[in-house]
Amino acid sequence: MSESSNELTQLNIGDIVTGTAIKVEDKQVLVDIGYKTEGIVPIGELSSLHIEKAGDVVQEGDTFKLYVKKMDDDDEVILSKKAVDAEEAWGNLEEKYENGEVFETEIKEIVKGGLVADVGVRGFIPASLVETYYVEDFSDYINHSLSVKIVDLDKEQNRIILSHKDVVQDELNAQKQEVLESLEEGQVLEGTVQRLTNFGVFVDLGGIDGLVHISQLAHEHVEKASDVVAKGDTINVEVLSIDRDNERISLSRKKTLPGPWADIEERVSRGDVLKGTVKRLVNFGAFVEVLPGVEGLVHISQIANRHIGTPQEVLEVDQEIQVKVLDVNEQEERISLSIKELEQDQEASEVKQYEKDDDQSGFQLGDFIGDELDKYK
Repeated sequence: MSESSNELTQLNIGDIVTGTAIKVEDKQVLVDIGYKTEGIVPIGELSSLHIEKAGDVVQEGDTFKLYVKKMDDDDEVILSKKAVDAEEAWGNLEEKYENGEVFETEIKEIVKGGLVADVGVRGFIPASLVETYYVEDFSDYINHSLSVKIVDLDKEQNRIILSHKDVVQDELNAQKQEVLESLEEGQVLEGTVQRLTNFGVFVDLGGIDGLVHISQLAHEHVEKASDVVAKGDTINVEVLSIDRDNERISLSRKKTLPGPWADIEERVSRGDVLKGTVKRLVNFGAFVEVLPGVEGLVHISQIANRHIGTPQEVLEVDQEIQVKVLDVNEQEERISLSIKELEQDQEASEVKQYEKDDDQSGFQLGDFIGDELDKYK
């Protein structure tokens, strides 16, 4: 394109001239270009985007550069604002594309398969590149600005493909790296439960997810993660390990919760009778779970009110039994239990009840004998 002055004696197709809008009609604009006749800019040559009226783009008195597109024998001159704008825009867009620059653009149209943006020329954002998630209705995007980057550019094909999704993803990746670098083992953080699986839950730490294995959800045994947490829950977690190369973070919810032995002496006292489950049998006794995560020891000498060679003679794993608390030590996380003392208490109670019943029976028998003797007097 070659640019000519406004004081022209002649025009050639391809010239660039400066014109001033003197009359804006619905479908065209008349401009003064210093020529013997006024130039005409048809509505289709005002913008690369679809417009309803010429007044949507220019107003009377506006001055802008124009490309001489056509001339006829009647001195009618057809001009294009779109061609000049596009030429300037392409140079700018090529620079942005090469630099991977992020810039703002306004959404002007919704078309089949995506959005049209004004980038000096017609830029297209495919539906798959609008967001990182599926968008069903694009109506809220019209006349709103989006940050985008160019992912494909072909001037010969007049093709410009833009992506907002790539911008968002780059921001998320940067945020993820920032969080990843800031993490330390032993650090306690607040996170949001994102996904539940059969082996644990993934927790969002603010840009990156970490895994809480099902064994680290609670002090007690957890069958299903959904028994403890739900998607969207905000929970505290402790960082167990960090693999920055593979972006893997192991977390524990259990370590942020009060331990099962916390305040145990306020919940269990010497002499209490508790219901428990046999968890392990060893040669010196049996470990019985009396509260979630709290196991006490029944020494072999306290298993039965008689001599036994092994705990297996009397007990089996998963058996539910009653035990009596002999001693509680929160600091050492130790509870001593007894089955034998319960049996002895039961026997003593039965003997006492028998003696009571026997005394009552003897008294009644004496009265009966006395009554019978009186009959023979």
